[in-house]
Amino acid sequence: MKKILAAAVACVVFCAPALAYKLFYAEQLYELYHRHLHQDSDSIMENIVWLEEALEAPFANPLYALARIESPGEWKHYRYLFKMHVNLLLVELHLRLGYRYYKQRPYFYNAPWRDQNLESLETAETLFRTALYYWEQSVSWSQKLYGSPYHLNDVQKWEDDNYRIRTGDLDYGDIIGEHLRQLEEVRAAFERMDEDTY
Repeated sequence: MKKILAAAVACVVFCAPALAYKLFYAEQLYELYHRHLHQDSDSIMENIVWLEEALEAPFANPLYALARIESPGEWKHYRYLFKMHVNLLLVELHLRLGYRYYKQRPYFYNAPWRDQNLESLETAETLFRTALYYWEQSVSWSQKLYGSPYHLNDVQKWEDDNYRIRTGDLDYGDIIGEHLRQLEEVRAAFERMDEDTY
């Protein structure tokens, strides 16, 4: 009898359908973003997908926000901060992924793989330009927060990033611009390589 009961319990535990729900709100999708110990390209891409979907998704009711919301003004402030923060994370992820393809120095002994290096640089440039787009979006959302009388302590990091963007202490535009300039120099060096280089 005990064996039959144990088998029945096991069947209920292992045969029951998984309880799941559709991810619909921006906060739900945002919470899928996580930092991996080893950040390989797949992990970075996974986070990019979740965050891009979070930007497109509607917000949950203020009761389920990631910060305590007590007024319509705080609700608006929260949504702008959220958009700024997610765009900023997308900047960082695209830069991190772009660094994987970015050849910083055109060593002469890489001449046999000239075409592959040029292709890699093209991928890096695309990722850097995408990061630049998200940076411009972050700045835009930060500018919409200018003069806001609200401050959400529950998302202090977001508030800090907003302040750093506004004061110019955080400027990915300069960083990305420098990467693109250097990338053009490296590309030109690879394009000059021929069979006599190596």
